[in-house]
Amino acid sequence: MSLEHRAFVYDGTDHFLSVTEPFLRSGLEAGQAVVAVAQEPNLSALRDLFGEGAEIEWVDAATFYLHPVRTLRDYQGLVNRFAPRTVCALAEPVWRDCDERQTLEWIRYESLINYVFKDSGARALCPYDGEALPPRILEEARRTHPMVVTDGPALATGAYVDPVTFGAACDRGRRFVRPSDAEYFPVEGDDLHALRSFVAERALLHGLAKRPAQNLVTAVNEVAANALQHGLPPVGMWIWRDGPELLCEVGDNGLWRPAPTPLTGFVPPDTALQRGFGLWTVRLLVDLVELRAGWDGTFVRLHIR
Repeated sequence: MSLEHRAFVYDGTDHFLSVTEPFLRSGLEAGQAVVAVAQEPNLSALRDLFGEGAEIEWVDAATFYLHPVRTLRDYQGLVNRFAPRTVCALAEPVWRDCDERQTLEWIRYESLINYVFKDSGARALCPYDGEALPPRILEEARRTHPMVVTDGPALATGAYVDPVTFGAACDRGRRFVRPSDAEYFPVEGDDLHALRSFVAERALLHGLAKRPAQNLVTAVNEVAANALQHGLPPVGMWIWRDGPELLCEVGDNGLWRPAPTPLTGFVPPDTALQRGFGLWTVRLLVDLVELRAGWDGTFVRLHIR
């Protein structure tokens, strides 16, 4: 069963309700598991329409859309929890308080939905506030959703780009510039205790809270261990500040074979033995992961704040 993934550009609460209410009711009538993830005041307005007895799982988007890869994981958890029933999901993204890199990751997330859930039989309607969101976000919605709803029936966007092509364009736009004052730590041998201690100390100096600091240490350890196992020496790590962010980059001289794709580490693996499990785990631990692999080596950059 294929995925139905549609964007909905709305203007005001009344327009929002005029499309989302019948969408959710169609899911109930079809016997699907119905989930509504929306921002306020839209969420409360919908709940008032349906009343307390509706068999709908209500979720505040402000607490659900915090991290693209974690949100992808959580939607996968919903699909698996309700199986064999298919899911009818209202899924309103949150675009506030995002810098350019975070915005790009959320846009990429919307594209990844088309791949991760392509055979799920799920139906997803993603509302976009046409009055509040910048034109760039609205245009990207047409590139990451095969269909779009404004008024009337859903129409093909004509601008849709498949997830692999879309992700490749995102990767080409990344700039891997490392500042001259970045601290360097050589990774020599399999004992990574000294590396973990070094990262933990720099995280403390940067002012990271306990949990993010622990996550960063775990993520760097995972990437470094992978570089030692699969890469070529020298292996090293650079660490530096960039405003509120602390960045760690692990690099080696190895050529990643087979070459990573724009989906590597983004698609939830089925088991811990599956290729890409380590990078998927790392993406869950930190705010942003950037990957560059070429003839000059493999470099994994971690952002956290």
